[in-house]
Amino acid sequence: MAVDDPSPHAPRMRTPDLTGSTGGFGWHMVTQLARTTAVIHRLTGGKTVSAFLTR
Repeated sequence: MAVDDPSPHAPRMRTPDLTGSTGGFGWHMVTQLARTTAVIHRLTGGKTVSAFLTR
């Protein structure tokens, strides 16, 4: 599975915000569920984030 993201910044782990205002859960969940991940920075800006899941 892959998603495009307009931000040029790589995903990073951060402390989840338990009040629900700033998130912080997504990248942690992706890295826990995926066998491996890849981040490809596009020349036109942004990036594609891929997560490879075990079948």
